Amino acid sequence: MQCGISRPTLRKWFKRYKALGIAGLQERSRRPKTSPSRKIFAEQETLILRLRCERSLGHRRLASELKRHHDQTYSLATIHKVLQKNEVRSLGKRSIRKLVRRYNRLIPGERLQVDTCKIAPGLYQYTAIDDCTRWRVLRLYPQRTADNSLDFLDCMMEEMPFAFQRIQTDRGREFFADRFQERLMEYGLKFRPIKPRSPHLNGKVERSQKTDLEEFYPTVDLQAHDLHDRLSEWQHYYNWERPHSSLGSKTPSEKVCELTSKLLIWEEVGALYDSTKERIQEQDYQADLSFRKLKRCL
Repeated sequence: MQCGISRPTLRKWFKRYKALGIAGLQERSRRPKTSPSRKIFAEQETLILRLRCERSLGHRRLASELKRHHDQTYSLATIHKVLQKNEVRSLGKRSIRKLVRRYNRLIPGERLQVDTCKIAPGLYQYTAIDDCTRWRVLRLYPQRTADNSLDFLDCMMEEMPFAFQRIQTDRGREFFADRFQERLMEYGLKFRPIKPRSPHLNGKVERSQKTDLEEFYPTVDLQAHDLHDRLSEWQHYYNWERPHSSLGSKTPSEKVCELTSKLLIWEEVGALYDSTKERIQEQDYQADLSFRKLKRCL
């Protein structure tokens, strides 16, 4: 220890010096010769880079895509190392408007945001998402009509794992048909359409549909006969397996389990419904607003 090193280290260096001379004392790579737990090889690395290049997926979406379609589970740190190793440029930070007040309903089913999205000519997606848990119900229809809205409402009643109190939509004609609003009254559900030209008020469903357009539809053939089945599989994955940053990396199903004590049953929803405060609303916002002012004056 007089030289400040241990005897085994001194013997190792002396052995190298005898074999290679002064070159044997130079610094060597500390990289392990074998890596039994290694997960990323050339094939997986190529796949990650291809998905990033073709679809501009971020770290979380890459992890989700690899798990859903390729049965490969990697941490965000692992994916980051692959991108960093290959000097892949970052996607850049999204601009976020200042003074945005974010909110979440505290009770599952307190409010469902519902919207439609055009996927292709003659193909429209109906989407319902719970404001609290992000649980979703999805369906595809050839048109946006009142009949399809009624059918989707029945799907929501069947597939939501809890009772819900109110439905929030934009001012699309498919939601303002009298028979649709009458069905809501029959079920004891409140109808709360948002103001015109205010998609941010329905932000959760709008953002979830953007996720569908980025993560689901690029992976399927829109002409395939099993498209509806594939959408059902995506809905199940979204609700049960896909973590959400807005939920603290929990899945919607985990959030529902966490709030089990707050779930309402349909009898409780019916007790909270006051039919005297509900009416058929007009699609024309100004006309509807004038009607409400006139009613208050009488």
